[in-house]
Amino acid sequence: MFNRLRSDGISWIILIGTLLILLEVSFYDGGVLVFLSIAAFCIYIGRKKLPSTVGKILLWFGIISLAVNIFNTVAFKFLLFAILLFIIVRFADSKKHPKYINPTIKETFTHTSEPLVMKKSALQNEWFGPKRTPEDVYEWNDINIQGVIGDSVIDIGNTVLPKGTSVVSIRNILGNIEILIPYDVEVSVHHSVLAGSIEVFEEVEPKAINQSLYYQTPGYDTAVQRVKIVTSMWIGDLEVKRI
Repeated sequence: MFNRLRSDGISWIILIGTLLILLEVSFYDGGVLVFLSIAAFCIYIGRKKLPSTVGKILLWFGIISLAVNIFNTVAFKFLLFAILLFIIVRFADSKKHPKYINPTIKETFTHTSEPLVMKKSALQNEWFGPKRTPEDVYEWNDINIQGVIGDSVIDIGNTVLPKGTSVVSIRNILGNIEILIPYDVEVSVHHSVLAGSIEVFEEVEPKAINQSLYYQTPGYDTAVQRVKIVTSMWIGDLEVKRI
């Protein structure tokens, strides 16, 4: 019953928040959308012109403008109030109807000690700033990173790939991704982006808007060594090239 109430509460919050956004946009005659679009455009242009001074100014102007516009909307204020109210109601319910858990242990298998080896990845998650694989030789481990703002450079030419499929997974909000692939390695690329450009070898998509694209070299399925690249970003460029 309480799970049902919780789901219904979240649904109502989302529904009312959406209606408030529509009403606010209608009331201001689309002014909110115009300001949000200008802020997003400044972020995109500023990111393209980094590290120049103009690029930095446009980028931070867009980020600050976007935050101010969102914080000033009635929908955002309602969302904060609704979340706070929802937490208070859930806390009160938990006090009135505490949930008791009686643990039961079932011996369905023979416990054996299985050794595990922890390996450190060549890259770690970073909120802000560039991420790059070592410029000298490094040991390969699958790459799975995410960040908010910053460029990523993956140079697979400085490592030895094992047999089978090696994975590179990168998720980012703002920033460019550059991946360097040796000529003898087969590749598949699955890329999702809201706004940016895509260049995979000879294939170029200069203006990719809200697209999800997949590329694959001819010998990928039968290759002994191959690299699977999965990237996702809001705004930024992807470049995959041979070295």
